[in-house]
Amino acid sequence: MIVKKQEKANWGSKFIDQLAKDLKVEFPNLTGFSRSNLYLMKQFYLFYNQGDIFVDQLGRQLKKKLKEEYLTQIPWKHNVRIVQKSQTVDEALFYVKKTIENNWSRSVLEYQIETKLFERQGKAITNFKKTLPYPNSDLALELLKDPYNFDFIALSEKAKEKDLEDKLIQHITEFLLELGKGFAYMGRQYKLQVGKKEFFTDLLFYHTKLKSYVIIELKMNSFQPEYIGKLNFYITAINEILKDETDNQTIGILLCKTKDNVIVDFSIKDINKPIGVSEYSYKRLPENIKAQLPSETDFKQVLNDKNIQIE
Repeated sequence: MIVKKQEKANWGSKFIDQLAKDLKVEFPNLTGFSRSNLYLMKQFYLFYNQGDIFVDQLGRQLKKKLKEEYLTQIPWKHNVRIVQKSQTVDEALFYVKKTIENNWSRSVLEYQIETKLFERQGKAITNFKKTLPYPNSDLALELLKDPYNFDFIALSEKAKEKDLEDKLIQHITEFLLELGKGFAYMGRQYKLQVGKKEFFTDLLFYHTKLKSYVIIELKMNSFQPEYIGKLNFYITAINEILKDETDNQTIGILLCKTKDNVIVDFSIKDINKPIGVSEYSYKRLPENIKAQLPSETDFKQVLNDKNIQIE
């Protein structure tokens, strides 16, 4: 109604001001009809009908979208954040669907938007289409991101893979949030006895929707083709040692600091086990700053000297 009135009669902001007052008088026991909220309603309406000037047609289209895309299934404030932060309707509907699927709180939704999940999800290079049956192949591809955002940790430029692994496990809640819904943490440096030798995966998860074990290998440098052979070996070992008849095929994820997509594609093209390769980023701590920070041992000693108990 606001859009129609303002387009046909060229009514300005005073119309909305008066409408807000009238609604409060008419519905004294209801909230949500403030001047600012009416503007948000107008913004929401126009956002989902970009490029069409016919108001009556807009109304029918919006009603259809509301039904098809479940915009009414998430709280109004969620809808407001999505419209304000999204550049396109496709991006907005992506976050609407993800909110419904994962039951995101507003803070989690805002985190996912700020870290550009729409741009990252499903962008990893994989061989899932060839190695996994439909629809598991699509679901597995959708789960992967590129790059992964590990800005909840800080490491120096000289950090090693174990340092990255340590930090991710120390921040397991944030790590699982970045991985996405369905990942259950099974352990780090998971021991695999093959023949007379012991081998250890970096991180092992189980995905509850895919019904699959998921191995995550971490590399602090650029992708190298030989990394795929090792990950392929781990997948075979998990399939033989842990996987049973109720589990689907084990999936391997290789996370590297950087990668050449062409080299990655060549490396996994003829591999017959499902493997995906992505980059990751984290906060980099300069060496000169790190050198001035107390170690964990020094920090605990200070607390002990002051008789401060830590858990």
